[in-house]
Amino acid sequence: MGLLEKLQTQVLTADGAMGTLLYSYGIDYCYEELNITKPEVIENIHQQYIKAGADIIQTNTYTANAIKLERYGLESSVKEFNESAIAIAKRAAAPGGQFVLGTIGGIRGIRKSEATLEEIIAALDEQAGYLLAGNPDGLLLETYYDFEELSSVVKHLRKLTDLPIISQVSMHEPGILQNGLLLNDALHQLEALGADIVGVNCRLGPHHTIQAFEDVELPSKAFLSAYPNASLLDVEDGKIVYESEADYFGRAGVLLRDQGVRLIGGCCGTTPKHIEAVKKRIADLPPIENKIVKKKKVIEIKEATPDHHEPLHEKAKRERTIIVELDTPRHLDTTAFIEGAQILNSTGVDAVTMADNSLASPRISNMAMGSILKTQNNIRSLAHITCRDRNLIGLQSHLMGLDALGINEILAVTGDPTKVGDFPGATSVYDVSSLELLQLIKQLNEGISFSGKPLRKKANFSIAAAFNPNVRVLDRAVKRLEKKIECGADYFITQPVYTKEKIIEIYEATKHLETPIFIGIMPLTGIRNSEFLHHEVPGIKLSDEVLERMRATGDDKNLATAEGIAIAKELIDTAAELFNGIYIITPFTRYDMSVELIHYIQELDQQKVGDHNYVKTTN
Repeated sequence: MGLLEKLQTQVLTADGAMGTLLYSYGIDYCYEELNITKPEVIENIHQQYIKAGADIIQTNTYTANAIKLERYGLESSVKEFNESAIAIAKRAAAPGGQFVLGTIGGIRGIRKSEATLEEIIAALDEQAGYLLAGNPDGLLLETYYDFEELSSVVKHLRKLTDLPIISQVSMHEPGILQNGLLLNDALHQLEALGADIVGVNCRLGPHHTIQAFEDVELPSKAFLSAYPNASLLDVEDGKIVYESEADYFGRAGVLLRDQGVRLIGGCCGTTPKHIEAVKKRIADLPPIENKIVKKKKVIEIKEATPDHHEPLHEKAKRERTIIVELDTPRHLDTTAFIEGAQILNSTGVDAVTMADNSLASPRISNMAMGSILKTQNNIRSLAHITCRDRNLIGLQSHLMGLDALGINEILAVTGDPTKVGDFPGATSVYDVSSLELLQLIKQLNEGISFSGKPLRKKANFSIAAAFNPNVRVLDRAVKRLEKKIECGADYFITQPVYTKEKIIEIYEATKHLETPIFIGIMPLTGIRNSEFLHHEVPGIKLSDEVLERMRATGDDKNLATAEGIAIAKELIDTAAELFNGIYIITPFTRYDMSVELIHYIQELDQQKVGDHNYVKTTN
């Protein structure tokens, strides 16, 4: 009798964790490598679960694909790891006739940039080919946080095999996926794509897994599965532990059965004792045929608080828009900064923009200074946000704080690594890149948390992304722009540009885009400043002509300032003809230089009043 036939009339027990058992043995390297180096260890774990009563065991192949194995330098071992794993599992299951599932783990977490769908499918083809050649009783897809990935995998596998496919999502919050999709809807979509068993695994313990199933309807054809963690994880003496008594887990198995689940196993922290407890509790219980679904109260998501300012990207599509950067202080005296911001604001600029610890050097928080500028000085600010300094928790908290303060213009950047800054021993977080951050901020604009949980109100962010045009092959940089647009970028802010030719090249390469671009102009203050920018700051390159002009000013500060302003005005002449957006970057605290350039732009525009083509209507 096949697996699906048994599930028609029985609630079956699957095995528990493989990785956490190996971790408890003190093994902290690639677990799939043990299929070759220590097959007896893997087989022994299978046998322990079978002895505990598992009707189904899974192969030790969760990360046995080329993408995941690359981190260990073992990407060429996909064939031997998978072939050996299925042979070990079938050998262990042979005496008792347990079902063997070939396990394929999710690749993406919250970072879509970890792998494209094309790369995932290519890795899937390779791994699934070796697993299917070993004649498993089905394929188990587990720990998929990204529903787009799981949907694509199920659809592809259904074309490759008629064997049962068990498709399991993972959630950060009970009953909802990280993209905001309800679990009930997700499982029914997976059933429609061809999955025979649909369910959940990992991240949540028994309590929240049961809670998640309360509003899940029984599928029309597929069966439900659940592989909860033993509990929420804890850390003791630097080691990950899970606090859960086996009997509690067994009782939870009964409650999962009451929710219509027919395949019950365990994920992180579970052991043969947990599986034995489940087996004893559910062995004589028939499956649930009908279920009263507990409908949860729908949480209303209010519309975003309106901003009395027009979003910068909307204005820049239509007319001249000027933003100016003024770095927050590296010290605690804010007098000069606020004075500079007030003077810049008096020129009529559209926003004062503040970096987020640029070059990985600590400054006063731009959120704090943005709030002060807004509430005490009625100045609109644009806050940069890097992925470097905050994990996902900190990023969402920071963004929620910005929304609460009414700071709605933000620039999402990956950020310079900490090793370039004042504290090279500090850690760089990088839970996400700027691409994922763009997507997550757009998710906040829909009123959905990074975890998928409703936030009761939509945010109202207008999101800029960075554009470095100072590269040899501009087409590649433009393709990255297009990817950022797909991820949610509303407009772009460039690194400073120092040649008219580069500005024209940017225009020609981006004129097909409707997304506004703000051209970065930063006046130079002297030859030392110029040499530093050219040779040491990533993403900035000066032309030989500009370097020579600044070198010619020698040690005369006034002459250097005048030349820096002159070069910037020449660049503005070209930029203002081709782009509506101009981004003035204040060097150090020399806001007097920025003020002169702002006035110059305004004078240019006034001279051209009456010429309806004086600004570009898209870029």
